[in-house]
Amino acid sequence: MSKIMEPLSRDEVYKAVERGSPSRIPLVRAKWWGEGLHEQYGARLDELEHFPEDVVWLFMDNPASAAGMDLSWEWDSSGAYDSNSVIDDWGRLEEYISKLPDPEKDPVFEKLAETAAAGRAAGRYLLFGWWRLFFEMPWELRGMENLLCDYYTDPDKIRTMHQALSDTYRAYIRAAERYLQPDGFWCSDDLGHQTGPMMSPEIFAEQIFPFYDQLGSTLKDARMHFWLHSCGDNSLLLPDLIRAGVTVFHPVQKHTMDEVKTAAEFGDKITFLAGIDVQQTLQIKSPEEVREEVRFLIDTFDRPEGGMCLAAGNGIVAGTPFENIEAFLDEAVTYGVKHRASFNA
Repeated sequence: MSKIMEPLSRDEVYKAVERGSPSRIPLVRAKWWGEGLHEQYGARLDELEHFPEDVVWLFMDNPASAAGMDLSWEWDSSGAYDSNSVIDDWGRLEEYISKLPDPEKDPVFEKLAETAAAGRAAGRYLLFGWWRLFFEMPWELRGMENLLCDYYTDPDKIRTMHQALSDTYRAYIRAAERYLQPDGFWCSDDLGHQTGPMMSPEIFAEQIFPFYDQLGSTLKDARMHFWLHSCGDNSLLLPDLIRAGVTVFHPVQKHTMDEVKTAAEFGDKITFLAGIDVQQTLQIKSPEEVREEVRFLIDTFDRPEGGMCLAAGNGIVAGTPFENIEAFLDEAVTYGVKHRASFNA
């Protein structure tokens, strides 16, 4: 395929998310260029620009990130969230909360306004958001080891932190509704590891779900879809995520979640942004095997009424054969159109 394909309209993406029988399956973050890919392929990636991105991104830094805060103590921002912590002493929590930003004073909305206005004028679906939510952000603030102990040793402190995050996130969503009028909100929380959630379903229900529920209610009031990226096995948490109002779930990570079982159990309750496996399928399979995997995902998740979008499962990294990336995108469009047409035949 070399012909430039026009991106879907806002209405068509809505149809996919809300089961209104879209004309084709939307591609969202399908061209997710990860670590080292630009360095490997450079301008050759421009050859893939004729494949569409079916949403307009209005992306910002997480407003609760301590990176831009004027805190009274020094903290090491290098390295992984697993080992570093911003709030290494609970006595510092109050100051951190006091310095969370006010969206009404944040220039980010002015910076995003032009992109939002152009997207609306073109009839496109606007997706606003940032990375990290109620697990990944506390993980960044406390460090992984501290956080996993905190659920048991300091639940009141964690609840205070979560409420401050929730208040900030919801204030930004309400501001985005006024200034940008997005159609959806995107965020991430890697709640799963290879064989299950990072915390027990009971801990999630007691200490994290209430804040997902708050966020979901605010998004519902703002008439925004709730898009959530969460790596790992989220099978045990999906019922609560759906109950909290998550509209679109990404990626249903291969080798951690059973795609067929997940689609059968939850496919009528939530839309899946199914992500092709970037760890093995795109890395080591042949182009035809990549195409077979795309067809499998579409056959598994797409329904006559919709309920499916397609993505990369995560960033496509260096070492991925260019021919496999091209095969993924081409099959996503060509078979996606064919599959949608078969429902109307």
